[in-house]
Amino acid sequence: MTIENDIGLLERTLSALGRPAWEVTPEDIDRVIGGLAVAGRKASTRREYVQTFKAFHRFLQVRKAGEIEATFGVRLVCPVDEFNAARHVGDDSPQTLAPPTPERVAEFFEFLKDRIATARKYAPAARDYAMFRTLYHAGLRSEEASMLDVPDVHFKRGPFGKLHVRFGKAANTSGPRPRWVPMLDSLDLVLRWFLDDVRDRFPDSPVLFADESGGRLHRGTIRNRLRRLMQLEGRPPEEWFSPHALRRACATHNYERGVDLVAIQQLLGHWTVSSTMRYVRPSTTFIEDAYRRAVSTTLADLAGEEPAP
Repeated sequence: MTIENDIGLLERTLSALGRPAWEVTPEDIDRVIGGLAVAGRKASTRREYVQTFKAFHRFLQVRKAGEIEATFGVRLVCPVDEFNAARHVGDDSPQTLAPPTPERVAEFFEFLKDRIATARKYAPAARDYAMFRTLYHAGLRSEEASMLDVPDVHFKRGPFGKLHVRFGKAANTSGPRPRWVPMLDSLDLVLRWFLDDVRDRFPDSPVLFADESGGRLHRGTIRNRLRRLMQLEGRPPEEWFSPHALRRACATHNYERGVDLVAIQQLLGHWTVSSTMRYVRPSTTFIEDAYRRAVSTTLADLAGEEPAP
């Protein structure tokens, strides 16, 4: 796509944003795209608006960044982030955007846990903690988590218990593709606590992670809820991540721990291992860490000792 090929859509986008491209904020993008959604415009149309603006902003960064900074004192930073960009499109695709580290995820969950005791409303805060732990440990898409019902939690199925993801995403719009997902990393304990102590505080309905009326949380609500929680956490925007980034973190962190790629593929519900590989972004020290584990194991075998962790 070039600017010339889409000048009409670009003009409509800039008009809706209501300010020069170099002053546009993520909130402006959210407002315009949200307005298109309310007006009933298709997802493909909304995506065209976002991608057209991104292309123009990239052009400004390459050709006009120096002039804009000298004239207006503004350093160009694209306001399209992983929260308001379509998944699998453009610069925010899994191939290029690293997921949060295990340390970052652990810190966020610790913040959510601490917040339960101080939040004005206990039930939503506790639900958020359980829901985002589920997104990460089970590698679910936000829409898959929103469609979970209480009977989909099977604590006695398998050694860890399993979630029945009845509405898994299918390829080529062929309909839901259900799968069973084990509750790894003590997720079963989190969900037992949630069902025993939290779920009954919401209105009666089959929905597992219900809103305050007992209905299902929309995937957009889950995304916006996560964004708001990271704002409350006080982290800078460059340390924020999306629900989908938690899914990619699940893939990456399990791979770094030595889990087989085929197992991760089954966990995420991908059709092929190649799709799973797009989600895996090992850390910069992955090779060194793997080497240390291999050497430690070899030396321990030779000495008849247990390898170092």
